[in-house]
Amino acid sequence: MTADARAATLAARLDLLPVSRWHRMVTLIVGLGSFFDLYEVFLGGVLAPVLAKQWHLSSTGKSAVISSAFAGMFIGASLLSLAADRWGRRRIFMVNLLVYSLFSLASAFSPNLQVFLVLRFLAGIGIGAELVLVDAYLAEFLPARVRGRYIAWAYTVGFFGVPLVALVGARVIASARFGIDGWRWLLIGGGLAALVVLFSRRALEESPRWLAARGDFAAADAVVGRVEERVRAWMRRAGRPVPELSEATGRHAAELAAAQRREQRPRLVDMFRGRYRGRTIMMWTFQVLQTVAYYGFGSLAPIVLVSKGFTVTSSLGYAGLTYLGYPLGSLVSLPLVERFERKTLIIVSAIGIAVFGLIFGFSTSTPLIVAAGFLLTICSNVFSNAFHVYQTEIFPTAVRSSAIGIAYSLSRAASALLPFIAVAALDRLGAGGVFGGSAVLIAALCVDVWLLGPRTNGRALEDTAATS
Repeated sequence: MTADARAATLAARLDLLPVSRWHRMVTLIVGLGSFFDLYEVFLGGVLAPVLAKQWHLSSTGKSAVISSAFAGMFIGASLLSLAADRWGRRRIFMVNLLVYSLFSLASAFSPNLQVFLVLRFLAGIGIGAELVLVDAYLAEFLPARVRGRYIAWAYTVGFFGVPLVALVGARVIASARFGIDGWRWLLIGGGLAALVVLFSRRALEESPRWLAARGDFAAADAVVGRVEERVRAWMRRAGRPVPELSEATGRHAAELAAAQRREQRPRLVDMFRGRYRGRTIMMWTFQVLQTVAYYGFGSLAPIVLVSKGFTVTSSLGYAGLTYLGYPLGSLVSLPLVERFERKTLIIVSAIGIAVFGLIFGFSTSTPLIVAAGFLLTICSNVFSNAFHVYQTEIFPTAVRSSAIGIAYSLSRAASALLPFIAVAALDRLGAGGVFGGSAVLIAALCVDVWLLGPRTNGRALEDTAATS
């Protein structure tokens, strides 16, 4: 049997498995890791107004507090995603959380701004590739028919960290407990929780698609065999008949093998050639622009609310209420990501972000501000879940983590620069001007995806990657 046929057979066995408790458990364990990336993304916006008061920070200092972790994430998304294609998804899954946990705990005891920024940068390196690995790992295990919904479930687990950081922050950040400032407890909590998730990840298998792409078919076959046995055992315990899939597997494997021959084992440099060039350009452009669409609101909302006259404590409380839209938006996305074409869902939800962002920016009524922010965050997570699924589907296994990670690192670089631009613009133009400019950039994002993005729903990874 040729290498293409062996890899296709392994992929077909995974695609045709019944969805079981094992799939749900893996999705939960991986999703718990996404919590920390999202926790970090919005933590800067919570810490900035508090540290500005405690350490007497200027606008530049507040911007640095927000951007320091993003700068580290830029490095981490680039380097660790490349490492995941070279040394494996599971191994880097362990490394990134360990690095994040250690430096997050260390940053909690920062004596001044300079030390804090360095440690936050290093923690950002650790967590930078987390979402890239979440996307690649789950896409390579999940059957095509449920890939979108289950990746969305993983992010739903993670997104509960967003309102948590604001609502808990509003209660603890302004006062000390056991002689330790409240904001330091937010960092301690994140670091310790990451160690718990790191321990649970020891149960994860290595991606058999990655193993096959490296030519280690014996190890890949062993992983798939263990997964199949766990699924069969679950079905027997549940009293469900165990299907015989050999004939269907053979047919599906033949289709995937043909797709892999068209793919011709691309290298990373091939992402800038042929059918992949347009996808790479689209995704690079998208990642820069989605920083404004997605991270702009979450990381700046507490500062925007302070600029509208709210106190630090009340701004965190109101931000927490708007952030409730993140997990709810993720739940809303579950039936949508399989029902509607991914690229269409990205565009429609991005338009919603722009519209509600304008209302949030120009409004002076507290109920309207909170309502607009809440609806914006719902749209944000329909948008986020759709694009996280989408980016896993348009690149081949051999370079999936690297191609996604390099593109994703651009969003982190833009996120590191955004606070310096947005905070200065907020001082000069007000919230309305900031969100007006954001709406223009979101419109450009929609055009980019519409013109250059391929269709992907319900197709095997090998088929989508090999089709123009």
